[in-house]
Amino acid sequence: MSKKKIIDDTINYLKYYKEYSNYQVFSDELKILTDDPVFLLREVSIKEKDVIPEESGSEKESILSAGQEDPEVKIIKEKEFISEPVSVSEDWKNCSSLEEFEDLIKNCDKCRLLAGTRKQIVFGTGNPDADVVVVGEAPGADEDSQGKPFVGRAGKLLTDILKAINFTREEVYICNILKCRPPDNRNPEPGEIVNCEPYLFRQLEMIRPKLILAVGAFAAQTLLRSKEPLGKLRGKFHLYNGIKMMVTYHPAALLRNPNWKRPTWEDVQLFRKEYDLLIKN
Repeated sequence: MSKKKIIDDTINYLKYYKEYSNYQVFSDELKILTDDPVFLLREVSIKEKDVIPEESGSEKESILSAGQEDPEVKIIKEKEFISEPVSVSEDWKNCSSLEEFEDLIKNCDKCRLLAGTRKQIVFGTGNPDADVVVVGEAPGADEDSQGKPFVGRAGKLLTDILKAINFTREEVYICNILKCRPPDNRNPEPGEIVNCEPYLFRQLEMIRPKLILAVGAFAAQTLLRSKEPLGKLRGKFHLYNGIKMMVTYHPAALLRNPNWKRPTWEDVQLFRKEYDLLIKN
């Protein structure tokens, strides 16, 4: 990896953090940089005391005979864990169908942690020519297991919400900002969103929906390039690349806080009315 690319990636990350900072950076989160630029953005650092000096033949043989791990293997494993992501092929930018698109990125490992812990990517499901696209945050455990978005408790609630405004899951398209499940269902990190959002943007470009329903703050802020809280974004229409977009609460949030069900119902009713107007025109 060239120094220029490392610097460019760092600048892009800092720009993203400035615009979308959803958390405060504390001093104990800061990493001490090494002289090696390849590991500038690594999440795990090797401390001096952990570095094993090169052993002579006899010393190495004694280590192996004692049943300990080969020091060279240990160092290789460490470097594999912290090394830079392997770039996925750029062919997905010119694919002609969503099926081809999914196949081209199914082994993406831009985010090494997510790629190493997922069972499979969760690309999206539904009508590839849908008038409506629902965009969520990230897959959960059920989604990671089945390879489909919104299939757990929150997914059942989303199905009920769509049904209440006369949509079926089969006629809309459903996807997420992230294609991989974050460990322990934590929030997406800024760098993960930066890595994955081009896939979402390309999906929307290929589907060309008439309306977008963004559920949750991460979906709304990513699509709108906004740092406004969800409470200020909901209740009105926004534009994403000329496409009208409504923002509302994530179904998982409704399960935690039933008081948000009423404003969500108001949002989706407005969404349905706008859809009916667009279809008539």
